Amino acid sequence: MKQRKLGDNLNVSAIGLGCMGMTFSYAPFPPKADSIALIRAAVEQGITFFDTAEVYGPFNNEELVGEALEPLRNEVVIATKFGFNIDPITGKFSGTNSRPDNIRKVVEASLKRLRTDVIDLLYQHRVDPNVPIEDVAGTVKDLIQAGKVKHFGLSEAGAQTIRRAHAVQPVAALQSEYSLWTRQHEAEIIPTIEELGIGLVAYSPLGKGFLTGKMDETATFAEGDIRNVLPRFTEDARVANQALIDLLNQFAQRRNATPAQIALAWVLAQKPWIVPIPGTTKLHRLTENNGATAIQLTAEELGEIEAATAQIDIIGARYTEAMERSTGL
Repeated sequence: MKQRKLGDNLNVSAIGLGCMGMTFSYAPFPPKADSIALIRAAVEQGITFFDTAEVYGPFNNEELVGEALEPLRNEVVIATKFGFNIDPITGKFSGTNSRPDNIRKVVEASLKRLRTDVIDLLYQHRVDPNVPIEDVAGTVKDLIQAGKVKHFGLSEAGAQTIRRAHAVQPVAALQSEYSLWTRQHEAEIIPTIEELGIGLVAYSPLGKGFLTGKMDETATFAEGDIRNVLPRFTEDARVANQALIDLLNQFAQRRNATPAQIALAWVLAQKPWIVPIPGTTKLHRLTENNGATAIQLTAEELGEIEAATAQIDIIGARYTEAMERSTGL
């Protein structure tokens, strides 16, 4: 597996593994033993970068990742996140909470669940409008100096927030949604982080599964699958957005690849410091996704894709309005 660099000196595999769907958002979830086996198989295939968060579950995703990677800890980079109010009894979460005391409390709990003495990359999961970003960055800086965290990250933050945080504690990576059908960050965010030397960790690089080409208007989702309520996954939206799948299929046939591999290869081709973290619970999908690193789209092909996608209007918002107002998850 090829390597990429986030920030000044955080080296990770060119593709990481998003572990959220193993316990959160995409029910039904696989048996724990199967997920542990998949995570360890990912390491065997060269993946060194694993993404989790306290809110996934909540809590049990970090526990899963910690157990799976404990025997391999020196070979991998683990990223996790803080930033919400979570009821310890019900597990329900609501509203952002990046108060310094909460950050410190979450880090101690995450270290135990992850079975490690240091978090490689610690993200603020969502910007907290009630806490100055300078206070957040300063708290993480203290945790880095204390040896409990190695690198600082932000998620779905705006350009000015990124600049303010970076001035206090260098930001290694911004994690935000980025794919062929989610490109709003190209206008301001990507130029900003390029200027500052910050990497981009692209979550949902396969459009929550849509860009695999395995999902048409007849697809159904299990109870507990977040796609049941997302505007972009209504039947009408899937029909309208099929044009993007047709384009991916065209290039997949040309390159003897799959639509998912073309979608990931496109993300990888945008900048050398972008690292997609597709999630999966299936070994054959893991292997398929990793195969994208062998596909080098040419400048001509990228130009063709750009011209074609400019003619495609993506139908449906990323999230419901209520989700955007609360967590954006």
